[in-house]
Amino acid sequence: MAKIGYIGLGIMGASIARNLMKAGHELLVHNRSRAIVDQLVSEGAKAALSPKEVAEQVEFVFTNLPDSPDVEQVVLGKNGIIEGAHEGLIYIDNSTIKPETARSLAGELEKVGIDALDAPVSGGDVGAKNGTLTIMVGGKQTAFDKAAPLFQSIGKAWVLVGDSGAGQIAKVCNQIIVGAQMVALAEALITAQKAGVDPSRMVEAIKSGAAQMWTLDVKPPRLFAGNRQPGFKAYMQHKDLGIVMDTGKTYGIPLPMTAVVQQLFTAMLEQGNRELDNSAVIGVYETLANIKLDEPLK
Repeated sequence: MAKIGYIGLGIMGASIARNLMKAGHELLVHNRSRAIVDQLVSEGAKAALSPKEVAEQVEFVFTNLPDSPDVEQVVLGKNGIIEGAHEGLIYIDNSTIKPETARSLAGELEKVGIDALDAPVSGGDVGAKNGTLTIMVGGKQTAFDKAAPLFQSIGKAWVLVGDSGAGQIAKVCNQIIVGAQMVALAEALITAQKAGVDPSRMVEAIKSGAAQMWTLDVKPPRLFAGNRQPGFKAYMQHKDLGIVMDTGKTYGIPLPMTAVVQQLFTAMLEQGNRELDNSAVIGVYETLANIKLDEPLK
């Protein structure tokens, strides 16, 4: 079993950390908010006061943080992971950040002997809790092979996509599709509701056909139950779509559909719903169509 550090214990990170512990690994944790650290310590983890302290004591150190600047600060900042460098340390980032940032961090860490894997995940809170995430990885084959047993503890699929940054490029592609799915689901549910058809029956009718997708399996039951809590927070989906659009600019890729999707999430945030689930973008359509998903059918 390995000695592992995990930094960033939000909705996803805390569940991933728990699954690493369940697999028998020794876990050292650090987080800006202390409450979740204390909870994980009560479950068997140990606490550290800084990313440097985490890195000094482990074989693998994970991060799962909101955005590129947060990761840069934890890795390269004062008392950062880079200051805890030692032979054999492998850095694994489960965050979704800019591919260029992932490549830059890998280059800086390589200078002090740390192998870096950008390893963003997909599967939401359900996948994180159940250990069924999909993990998209960029980095060296040797580091990937060493990390594979850890990926097995938290995911159902893990693929080395290419060199550093390739995992984040794969996540960009993933978020193009996820964002479009959330918007397509919202349009479909509101179309059925507005046309006087039971949306739950509509979903039952189409979910095994050509429209079948994870989103159609997982999100409608929550929406029908009035549950719009995350999940995956809308402001994080919006941030990820910003990374998608930035990547399009960097490589000269036209992304007209994603631009519209991003604008719909911008509208959702402006409605004050940034902390809701990404599927709650349906609220924008409820406003546009002047109907609520839970209204009685006419």
